[in-house]
Amino acid sequence: MTAHHFAIFDTAIGRCGIAWGRRGVSAVQLPMGNEDKTRARIRQRYGDIAEVAPRAEVQRAIDGIVELLDGKPNDLADVVLDLEGVPEFHRGVYEIARTIPPGKTMTYGDIAKRLGGVELSRDVGQALGRNPCPIVVPCHRVLAAGGKPGGFSANGGVVTKLKMLAIEGAVVNHTPSLFE
Repeated sequence: MTAHHFAIFDTAIGRCGIAWGRRGVSAVQLPMGNEDKTRARIRQRYGDIAEVAPRAEVQRAIDGIVELLDGKPNDLADVVLDLEGVPEFHRGVYEIARTIPPGKTMTYGDIAKRLGGVELSRDVGQALGRNPCPIVVPCHRVLAAGGKPGGFSANGGVVTKLKMLAIEGAVVNHTPSLFE
């Protein structure tokens, strides 16, 4: 992935980041607790890239992300991603995940079946755990068997995933544990 620039922006769940290069958006960073931590995480992942005002198509992506996190059903299908360097299997998982509309969910097994067999479910989960563009590639809409939330590698873990799903009006079979 070639990220040359990034920007930080406000959303209903906190300050997010977005990174892009010539070919499109290469990363979305969910909030890391505060703006400085979000900025540091982007630089940790992509090096010393410049923080600049977003160009028009990146601003449209930001506007769509903000809308979605405000509860407006934006599928972000028009956001062009640069997934150069991302393994082919992962790209296949991300393409399927991008077809899940806001407020709906799919399971790891559903995606695995589309890619060749339910035995790929763990690989699907690993690909989603490495998703460089959460929200645009809506990994939060992918659940474990039985409609349970499953994992979520973003800051805040499953709590963040459930918050994002609640904003979209998705139904999740979840009983909080003592450890959340």
